[in-house]
Amino acid sequence: MSSEYQIGHEGEFTYRGHTLDELQDMSLEEVAELLPARQRRSITRGLSVEKRKLLDEAREAGEEETANDPIRTHLRDMPIVPEMVGLTFAVYTGQSFERVKVEPEMLGHYLGEFQLTRTSVEHGQAGIGATRSSKFVPLK
Repeated sequence: MSSEYQIGHEGEFTYRGHTLDELQDMSLEEVAELLPARQRRSITRGLSVEKRKLLDEAREAGEEETANDPIRTHLRDMPIVPEMVGLTFAVYTGQSFERVKVEPEMLGHYLGEFQLTRTSVEHGQAGIGATRSSKFVPLK
């Protein structure tokens, strides 16, 4: 089974036959041709004003800069492109902003895929106001 990205024998990351440096030198349209269909379609149809603004902010920011003060965003449906690799984003989960450090392996995915919006529920014992059936606790 072949994958989209791989680490070569020299330890260098490649995405569909292109190194990270080559990808970062390409234009957004050239990178879009390498992405999966859903992400390619959203880029070729044109990124929204908010997504363009986020991409411009990512281009201006440095790796060290975002490590201390991540770029905050609600745009969970922003495709990850090579300019974003190495930066840290604070992605909104619906309750809070959680940090996501973009790695090269994340290319072609969405920002929201790496920060879940739902947490697992762990129920405790029945408390005040519980229904009659849930108040029953066996003696053994």
